[in-house]
Amino acid sequence: MSVGVAIQAPDARAFVEQVALAERLGVPTAWSTIGGAGGADPLTTYAVALERTERIRVGTAIVQTWPKHPIAIAQQALALEQLSPGRLILGVGPAHEPAMVRTYGVRWRRPLTQLREYLTVLRALLHEGRVDFEGEHVTARMELREPPRTPLMASALRPASFALCGELADGAISWMCPRSYLLEQALPALAEGARAAGRAAPPLVAHVPVAVTTDRARARTLARERLGNYSRTPFYLAMFTQAGFGDAAEGYSDALLDDLVVSGTEDEVAEGLRGYLDAGLGEVLAHPVLDPDDTAGSIERAFRAAARAARG
Repeated sequence: MSVGVAIQAPDARAFVEQVALAERLGVPTAWSTIGGAGGADPLTTYAVALERTERIRVGTAIVQTWPKHPIAIAQQALALEQLSPGRLILGVGPAHEPAMVRTYGVRWRRPLTQLREYLTVLRALLHEGRVDFEGEHVTARMELREPPRTPLMASALRPASFALCGELADGAISWMCPRSYLLEQALPALAEGARAAGRAAPPLVAHVPVAVTTDRARARTLARERLGNYSRTPFYLAMFTQAGFGDAAEGYSDALLDDLVVSGTEDEVAEGLRGYLDAGLGEVLAHPVLDPDDTAGSIERAFRAAARAARG
């Protein structure tokens, strides 16, 4: 069990600096989110970050599957494993239909099947060193002389995707899921998928927004400003409804935000993050809710809280 932080930087250089800051403060894992390096490729940026740090693990949350062939992703992961063995966690996911269609012109269809095929190919390459696969979305024939055995995780939002992670991945990565939803619906689905595959349930990485401030009203305001667009997205709204917050379409209620965001002093945030681990979640990914009046401070305070949580 561990605690990590999301890196949010305007460019690759600042991204590397934030990873180094996280290590100095004692954070075990730094995660890159989509756009976390200002649009720069996160795996390429991690090559420099790993060279400039000594211990911190790095993870992708996520590498989008539609724009990249899984062989290309596996080759990038292999390079990082050879340069810094044991420090990479590879998280992949299909992302969202509007962005994938608008940006890449993909023909969005059966995204769960697409993710299943990607995980099948990547798992074979990373863990066995060879793949010979032809599916609806992916065809892959490749051998790696030295399979890196990189942990392979995937994004998940609804129970079916958590079950798929339980079946095929080394873990699931959530985003914008209330704590109650993760405990009551995501974890059981993850365990059920693992049972169906005859394997132990992998960890669930809870991607949790955090705001280190004693002003609870300010924390809620920032969260609504930074995260409010998700309630206008159909698949997130469906998840909120399933979690018991069907009124999210009209805006985030205080009850939803209190189930979604951990806020308070550094000690209170650390205690809140440890609560996720104590409840049975495998890892917590603390995502700083940025204060535009003090961006650097909000990042460092969140990193310090995550480091405290990791120390127990």
